[in-house]
Order: sequence, then structure tokens, then C-alpha cells
Amino acid sequence: MEEDLVVSAPTGSGKTWIALEATKRLLSQRSRIWYATPLKALSNAKYQEFGEALGLENVGILTGDRKENADAPVIVGTTEILRNQLYDAMEVGTQLQTDLVILDEAHYLGDPDRGVVWEEVLIYLPGRVRLLLLSATISNAYALASWLKTIRGVPCGVVLSDERPVPLHVLFLAPDGQLTPFMHGDRLFPAAAALARIRKGKRHLLASNGTDFNELLQGLREFNLLPAIIFLKSRSDCDRAVESLIPPPKNPDLPDPSDEIDEILRTYPEFRTHTQLDALVESRAGSHHAGQLPAWRLVVERMMTMGYLDVIFSTSTVAAGVNFPARTVVLMQSDRFNGASFVDMTATDLHQMAGRAGRRGMDNIGFLLILPGKHLRLELVRDLVLSPPEPLVSRITVNFSMTLNLLLSHDPDGVRNLLGLSFSGFSQKHGRSGRIHRRLVKEFNRHLSVLQELGYVDASGIPTYDGRWAARLRLDHPLLIAELIREGAFASLTPGELAGVIAPFVMDKDRDIYLSEDLWERTRSLSRKFRRMLKLLRPLGEMLIARGFDVPGIMFWPAASSWLWSEEVDWPELIRHVKADEGDLAMLMLRTADHLRQLVALEDEQPELALTARKAIPMLMRPPLV
Repeated sequence: MEEDLVVSAPTGSGKTWIALEATKRLLSQRSRIWYATPLKALSNAKYQEFGEALGLENVGILTGDRKENADAPVIVGTTEILRNQLYDAMEVGTQLQTDLVILDEAHYLGDPDRGVVWEEVLIYLPGRVRLLLLSATISNAYALASWLKTIRGVPCGVVLSDERPVPLHVLFLAPDGQLTPFMHGDRLFPAAAALARIRKGKRHLLASNGTDFNELLQGLREFNLLPAIIFLKSRSDCDRAVESLIPPPKNPDLPDPSDEIDEILRTYPEFRTHTQLDALVESRAGSHHAGQLPAWRLVVERMMTMGYLDVIFSTSTVAAGVNFPARTVVLMQSDRFNGASFVDMTATDLHQMAGRAGRRGMDNIGFLLILPGKHLRLELVRDLVLSPPEPLVSRITVNFSMTLNLLLSHDPDGVRNLLGLSFSGFSQKHGRSGRIHRRLVKEFNRHLSVLQELGYVDASGIPTYDGRWAARLRLDHPLLIAELIREGAFASLTPGELAGVIAPFVMDKDRDIYLSEDLWERTRSLSRKFRRMLKLLRPLGEMLIARGFDVPGIMFWPAASSWLWSEEVDWPELIRHVKADEGDLAMLMLRTADHLRQLVALEDEQPELALTARKAIPMLMRPPLV
């Protein structure tokens, strides 16, 4: 590749083929390639795909909890791992050992929580390394390419297409059961328009008696619209929908999943008692959401991809980055949960969901079926169907980890100049660009001041001994954990106790979770250590709050849950004690293990702590989490 390239094209249009062909060409020249994705599950899938195409000996994977063939010429991994490698290379003044970086799902640049990592990669990546950005939903691709050319000094081409390989038809299922088009040109089709007029200004008419999913699936079956993905409002809605299904009559023309199920149960014997296994086999239906075990979600995706399922019920939050296309996508609401509340769906959200409709090579047409309900605004859906995805916006922010890591390779003025390269500043008018840069510099100065006062950075802006090891804590709350290490809060803890007291720092939202009375009794000793940790953190917390920084709520239930799991109770017993969704508990354990790996990296400076952390990781990483 002679230039960088931004590719924005619908799902199934061959973006991965472009990446694979570029990788093959560079491999023949003995070059090295880094393929970054936002999700561990997607990284695992791409590792398998590229391994089959290029030979497993040529492909490695780095996802935090998985490290295989790390010296291979092609590395697949998460974007955070790539960003961390850039930090390390800048610190020691070496070159990142790669010639091409592929950023899959590049629209994550606009993700409110994680977009900063994508932007950091694009800013820090040396100009000699070629860039290939892949996404289905970048409407301002030319602006993005122009920014990349400006900051990298390398031409950046754009491949932009809105032509789907499988055309999409939008249908409407009226309350009387009539199936019609949803729109005629840019207007609602008469059946949808009539319902919209009735509902206008009369929200009490939006109440619904619920959907009979058996009846809906029978209709989809009669119109040859299966398999389908039905997006629902909540996790519990998805589970109830699956549980409500009556198995359809056996169809000898459909593939028999018996051999596949046997293989799955050999791999995951704990799923023999899964409450949704019968529905998966007999009703040809699955529920897919973040409240389930990651392994179960992979099983559902695998069954759908292999043609063993008629329907998946899913929440909109998992529409992106999941590979199970269907003939039909059913939309029953026009809002989505943003992590705090329900907000109107965006055009990007709708495009991501509709992108699953139509299986390339199997369907001539894909369908988006609009099913009116109490949470669906017909006019809003019409506007979203007609609109392109929203432009990507910068999400760059300054945090303590970024500040420490950049100060390892730049002086403070160099960091301030680096912040001027942000996409945020470039994409605004000149006057606002200066204000954005000044705001980022102000944030950097605030973080720098705290780090200097605490002794992590000296007066000239150079990280101290403590600052250098604290920079390797690439976590959500590195300063809190670094202070606890300096205060000796983790000394003399058992591996299980360390897993317990680290767990509260991986939670990104305050949630009250019920713990059984028995668990409160069993964790009395851990509770004392937890309260001591909070006492040690109080002065720092008060200082940060006084300076205007957010300080997370540190809850006990994650500590109790991780400690109990590390003490080798089985998964069903953990679920009995902790009233949280399995997927949330699994994510808690997986992220806690990721944090413990950060402590293992401190084996030169904190050998006892690193050893304890190393022992704790396998206590968390056991079936059904692996």
C-alpha cells in the first residue's frame, strides 16, 4: 500500500476481503501486520479466519487474556493492546514492529467510552506504518481521511459505498396482521401513516398487550422471512421471548443440529443444564445479550451462522461487531439503552442493526420489518431509514494513564502540542479548534498538577520511579490502585483476597446487587480488608473531588463475588449468592483478571504483589469463563 485508506461500506460488502488481500501482499514482502478490533470475541473470530487463510503459523493473537504466537508476522488483537504497544515503543524510542495497521469497526472512534483509544492510536502511529480503516458506518470518511493526511503527512484514500450486496426492503406489519411496505418514496406507506396519525399526540394509545412471538414467527415462516433477528428492549424481554416459544413441527428439510450440539456439550459440559438449551434445539431459537455468559453467546452465534436457528432475540446494544446475519431483522422499538437511560435511536444505530439483514450468497433480498409497539415512533424510524449514519466525532479526553505514559516519551510542552492533533480540533471551525485545544491542554495541566503533588512526576514533568511503574497500570483508575500499592494495602493478601479487592475498580457504573445473607457472613474477613482499603483511599478521594475530578463509587459486592469465585465455588453456587446476570458476573471476573495482569507486569518493582496476582488469575479464569 502506497497510502492510507478509509473504507466505509455496508456489512457483507467485502471489507474483510480487502484487509486479507492487503495482508497477503505484504506477507509476500516479509512485512508485518496488526489487525485491531474493539472486541475480544471479534478478535478471536478474525484470528480463526486469518489463520485458516494464511496458515496458523503466520498469525498470532493478543487480547489480554489470550496470547498465542506473539512473534507472528500477523497479529490480531484488541485496540487497547495496540495502543499499549505504541506507548511502550514511544517510551524506549523504538519503532512499532509492524508495517500495516488495520482498524476494524473504525466507527468506534466515536464511542463515548472507548473512542479515545482509537484516536490515540491514530495520533501516535508513525507515518511510515500504513493504515487501513474499515467500517460500515462512517458518513464523514473524507473529513477523517483529510485529518489523517494532515497529522500523518501521508496521502489517505477513501472507498465509500452505500450499495448493499444484498438489497434491503423495509416492511411494516400492521396491527391487523397486514404486511405492507413501510414507506413509499420518503413518506410512510398508507397503513403505517394511518397508525401514525392515530397515535400522534395520544401516548396513552401506545400501550400494548404484548407480542405473541409464536404467531409472529409463524407469519415470518409463511412469508419465507426466516431466519430472523428480533431486537428487543431488554435482556429479560429476550429471555422471556425464547421461553414463550412452542417448538414448531419438525421439518425434514432443515439441517439436524444433533452432531453440533453434541460437540458443543463436549466443549462446554456445563451447558447441559442451561435453561435455554431446549429452546435452542427444539424451538430453533436463541437469546443473545450481554447478560449471558460469553461462551453461550458464541454458541448462539455459531448455531445461527450454521443454519440451525430460525430466530435470535437480541438487545440493540450488541448489534455491532457480532457476526450472525439473517434474512430479516425485526425492529420493535425506536429507543435504546445508552448505559444510563433510554434515548432515541440514531441513524448509526439503525444502520448497524439493519446491516444484519440479508445473507450474502444466500439471500437475494434482506428485510427490515417494522413492528409497531409502545416503544416505537413511526416517524422517527422513517427519518432514520432515510438518513445516513451520523458523522464520527472525536471522543478524546485526558486521563491519568494517558498523562503518565505520554510523559515517558514527551516533555509537557510536547504533550500539549500532541493534543493539538486531535480529530476534535481538526473537525471544527478554526476558532473553535483553538478553544478545543485549550480545553485539552487545561485538562492535561490539571492531571499533571495532581501527579506532581503526589510525587509521580517531578517539577520538570519527568515521571519519577513511582511514576514509571504507575504508567504501566493501564487501567480505568490507575491512580487509585497506584496509591494503594504505595500504601501497602495489598501486602499480605491471599490471591483470592487480592482478586476480591481489585474487582471493585473494574466496575464502570454504580449498581446495587443483592448478596445472600450467607455470603455476608462468609466474607466478614474480606469486608475488614475492604474497609481498610477505603480508609487508605479517603485522603486521595477527597483531594480529587476538591480538584473537580470524578471518583468512582467503590462497592463491596464485586469484591465479595470475585473472592467467592476465586475460592472455587462452582458457577451455580455463585449465581445463587449474587443476584446479577451471568454475563455481568462473567465480565466482572474477566476484567478483574485483566487488572491482575497489569499487576503481574510490576514484577521488578513489586515482586510479591506480582506473584500474588499471577496466582490469582487462574483462580478466576476457569470454566465456564474459559
